Amino acid sequence: MITQGVCIGGDFRSLPNTIEVKSPFDKKLVGVCSLAGTNELEEAIALALACQKEMANMPSFQRQEILNGIANGMEHERDDLAKLLAMEAGKPLKYALGEVDRAIQTYRIAAEECKRLPAEYIKLDWTPAGKGKEGLVKYFPVGLVAGISPFNFPLNLTSHKIAPAIAAGCPIVLKPARSTPLSALALARIAYKTSLPKGALSILPMDRESGNQLVTDPRFKLLTFTGSPQVGWKMKEMAGKKKVVLELGGNAGVIVTETADIDTAIGKCLSGAFAYSGQVCIHTQRIYVHQSVFNTFIDGLAKRTAELVIGDPLDSKTDISAMIDEANTQRMKEWVDEAITDGAKLVTGGRVAGGVYLPTILTNTAPAMKVCAQEVFGPVVIVEPYTHFNEAIDAINNTSFGLQAGVFTNRIDEENIAFNELQVGGVVINDVPTFRVDHMPYGGVKDSGLGREGVKYALYDMMEPKILVRGV
Repeated sequence: MITQGVCIGGDFRSLPNTIEVKSPFDKKLVGVCSLAGTNELEEAIALALACQKEMANMPSFQRQEILNGIANGMEHERDDLAKLLAMEAGKPLKYALGEVDRAIQTYRIAAEECKRLPAEYIKLDWTPAGKGKEGLVKYFPVGLVAGISPFNFPLNLTSHKIAPAIAAGCPIVLKPARSTPLSALALARIAYKTSLPKGALSILPMDRESGNQLVTDPRFKLLTFTGSPQVGWKMKEMAGKKKVVLELGGNAGVIVTETADIDTAIGKCLSGAFAYSGQVCIHTQRIYVHQSVFNTFIDGLAKRTAELVIGDPLDSKTDISAMIDEANTQRMKEWVDEAITDGAKLVTGGRVAGGVYLPTILTNTAPAMKVCAQEVFGPVVIVEPYTHFNEAIDAINNTSFGLQAGVFTNRIDEENIAFNELQVGGVVINDVPTFRVDHMPYGGVKDSGLGREGVKYALYDMMEPKILVRGV
């Protein structure tokens, strides 16, 4: 069993209040983690503000060394970190290893981007008033950052807040999800084996009162939150004058046209729908298939779904394991049962076996059903036929969300229509919306969020431009 203290600016401290971290799969105790309160948060803020000038003035080569040092440390502990993810998050080991590798890449990308911080020369003599003057625009760290990360990618989504903060020269205080704090604290130990200044990073599992202070305290100049839309938009209301970046998920859609390679589309949709039991912001939730290939597609997807291996996340062969908790498992059952009662057809799954909600395919659904209109965040996918391409575009847009979408087509006109008309933050051609690499801009429109992640784009949000005007 793991016993883990909080990280207060590099000081790893055990506290009287604790939370238990249990395996979602077998409910065994994985570890006990200290729980910080307002006193520990105040200490972390003071340490962060004390090192703010040092972080802002740190040369690029030193930031690069720190970021690459964190990546090197994670590579050294890769297998242990993946095992920890599998235990605390119930993430099958094959996906846990993938998350560790992506987190390593996130720090490598940040190490490159910190050498490319923007600066711009501007001629000001476009008008008579600017005659004899020029401008230099530089970007400066915004200040202290508050980060709040979710349970589903407890290492990489934490890294998508920490890595750009270090690259930008901002100290950061981060609250990990209460159900998965251990991997974030393991990351903090790795970070402080580098030359990262004390106070630059604090990882604090916290009670609700202290967590709310991250949102409302004006000493934080930027809040970056990944989680549910309901919580995220409420935080924006509470955040005051600070900058806010929200990554809030959605109900991502896919279009499969008659020109697509159907076998490829089935394989990618299988992974997009059911990887990590669908507990992914860009989980493939709604699939619209041209009527001429609909039966071939849905029969093939059902066959491949039946072949998925269900079991212990620590088994390297496992594809599907338990959801994060019993409440979400029960929610899946209720939503699917409700859809079936209202006329949806169950193709496969739709029940709990051995504590695992089985991968589920539904068809004959209606747009107002929860499994279509809301964010499922579980191993459920709906598959429906369409006749004309514009019908599929309209179906994907018929939602309050807009994170990413995938389109399987070999027609350039359909690619262009999809890119121009889909109301999302990203369109992926011949792949699922679940595709993401860590240097691309990532985020959504409508209820799916505000701003963009992806290291360079997150880094820009953590900086403010300032212009120097001078005579020549």
